[in-house]
Amino acid sequence: MPNKASALRSTVILLLLQVLNLINVGDVSCKSTIEPCSNSDSCNALLGYTLYTDLKVSEVASLFQIDPIALLTANAIDISYPDVEHHILPSRLFLKIPMTCSCVDGIRKSVSTHYKTRPSDTLSSIADSIYGGLVSADQLREANSISDPSVLDAGQNLVVPLPCTCFNGTDNTLPAIYLSYVVQPIDTLAAIAARYFTTLTDLMNVNAMGSSAINDGDILAIPIPACASNFPKFASDHGLLVPNGSYAVTAGHCVLCSCGPRNLNLYCMPASLAVSCSSMQCKRSNLMLGNVTAQQGGGGCSVNSCNYNGFANGTIITALSTSLQPRCPGPQQFPPLTAPPTTVPRASIFAPAPSPVSNGAGPLSPKSSVVPATGSFPGVHPANGPISGLTSGASHACSLVNPLPALTSSLVFLLVKLMISMGL
Repeated sequence: MPNKASALRSTVILLLLQVLNLINVGDVSCKSTIEPCSNSDSCNALLGYTLYTDLKVSEVASLFQIDPIALLTANAIDISYPDVEHHILPSRLFLKIPMTCSCVDGIRKSVSTHYKTRPSDTLSSIADSIYGGLVSADQLREANSISDPSVLDAGQNLVVPLPCTCFNGTDNTLPAIYLSYVVQPIDTLAAIAARYFTTLTDLMNVNAMGSSAINDGDILAIPIPACASNFPKFASDHGLLVPNGSYAVTAGHCVLCSCGPRNLNLYCMPASLAVSCSSMQCKRSNLMLGNVTAQQGGGGCSVNSCNYNGFANGTIITALSTSLQPRCPGPQQFPPLTAPPTTVPRASIFAPAPSPVSNGAGPLSPKSSVVPATGSFPGVHPANGPISGLTSGASHACSLVNPLPALTSSLVFLLVKLMISMGL
């Protein structure tokens, strides 16, 4: 009997230790890649965000203080749909949120987002639910100098510091825009790399990782190939980067720029929303913005194009370009547009796609307020060369709510009670 009691005691103690170990696992901190900086410049960046409930397009935009049209074009959602800004997007939909990434207190982050608290809000619910883990409760407390997190007044205006990186707008010397992505429970680094058409090695290098191990709640910087602009510094949209497979609206909603799908040549044309805009005609030419003419000759194909070159002081800057190419280019190819999403496929709930899924209407083509009379070709583009130099990433800890249910504490209680009742 003593041997049996001793064996039972050992078994119960082992179970107790295992339960305690599970509780401790929940205390593991998540990690977020940060980029040190020392100047006042900014860049285009993206946030990977999953809707916590059904929200209108305008509500999502308001949550991050961004232009609703910019939100739609970044996700290749057709902006020509009637009343599209009031379209209700479904819960659990994954979106790319376009943000301006600045240098604040020596690191890259976005501090342009503010949130007005509601009666039921806590710092944890704001961080983990409303903003989907893109910020932590501790970061909210620190950014807003909150001494007592349990006292949160309704209507309080909070600064929401959000993660972002620039890395000089390049990845391996090629133009890129960086997506801040919150790791989900079933994610692996290899699966994330495959989803965003990059490699495991590239992700590890960008995020300064010693191994491919990731945890739920980690925030990774994911490079997405992009089309870079070469606008003059005085242009308000200087430094514009458009992720491959998507669009960007600029020049006061007058110009729509696209990137891809077959190359990284930035292509811009009049937007379908264009109502009151400055002239889009190239000087000393009959060509309008986005128009291209091509003529085959004995020495090759002569290509003339009217390109977008930035927006300054309310004026759309155009530039006429002429080149001789071996052969005439074909029609301009556009990234496929989707209808405003109404549902989220079950398979994508736990593995969000890089872009939204349409309601089944199929891919669409962008509409323009000016139809090119002579055809559109990708022969000449204003994209600039890549900026060299990739800054190393660094990691810091961020808070993570314990994901284990309260069941663990009940198991501890029952095991202790069992030991006492059995005289162990």
